Amino acid sequence: MVILFSLFSCNDNPVETPDRLLDEEVMVDILYDISLLQAADGYVPEKLTSNNVRINSFIYNKYKIDSVTYYQNHKYYAGDVKKYKKMYKEVINRIEAETKKLKDVSEITEDVSSDAKATYIPVKD
Repeated sequence: MVILFSLFSCNDNPVETPDRLLDEEVMVDILYDISLLQAADGYVPEKLTSNNVRINSFIYNKYKIDSVTYYQNHKYYAGDVKKYKKMYKEVINRIEAETKKLKDVSEITEDVSSDAKATYIPVKD
């Protein structure tokens, strides 16, 4: 009984290891892609529909996995709360970094556009 308890107490994750364990970095990439796709689906669902993009199929094809592999890995990583929280923090950091890049590009584009308007001199034929 004591041996059995000590075996289980050493394991931080109570969930069985998946048949095909995906690397933690790959799982973060998957969670990131799913977050972006779900946001797009919530914001402009017609874009995904018109481009025939189905979130699950896209993820399975991109990462060459099937639904069982995804769900086993998701369950496995979610079983370790500290690790799962760290993974989602990384996803959030990536989204924030991309948002900042897009904002910076948008500001540069606006600056260039307003400079172009200020220096535009119409030419008459």
